[in-house]
Amino acid sequence: MNRQSISDETWERIRTEFALPTLQQVRRRLSELTDDPEPVMRQLVRVINDGTFCPGFQFLPGGQLQPTVTALFRRAMELDIPHNYFTLWMITPSRSLAGTRPVDHLKKDPAPLLRALESYRWR
Repeated sequence: MNRQSISDETWERIRTEFALPTLQQVRRRLSELTDDPEPVMRQLVRVINDGTFCPGFQFLPGGQLQPTVTALFRRAMELDIPHNYFTLWMITPSRSLAGTRPVDHLKKDPAPLLRALESYRWR
C-alpha cells in the first residue's frame, strides 16, 4: 500500500461499518464518561477528510478505548505511520494475517497484529 489518496468510498465504508464520529462528538461523549477527557483525547486515532473524525473501531461499547487499537496506534506513531494510513491499514486485508483485516483480530492475541504492523509499508 503506497502513499495514495484515500477515496471517499473508503471513508464511507468506515462510516457505515464502524461509525466515524467527529472529534467534537467524541470529546462530548468522553466528557460524559470522565471529568478529564484530555488524556483519552491524546490517544485517539484521528483522520482528516473534510474535518477531523475518529474511526469507531477504536472504541469499546461503553465508550472506552479498545486497548489493542491503542497499543497498535502507539506503535504506528513510533513507525511514523500517519493516522489516515493507520486507519486504512486496520480495514485492509493483510497477507501477514492470512488475508484478513487487522480490525477483525482485535479480540485476539495482539502479537500477530504488531508483527503485521511492523511489516506494513505505507510509503
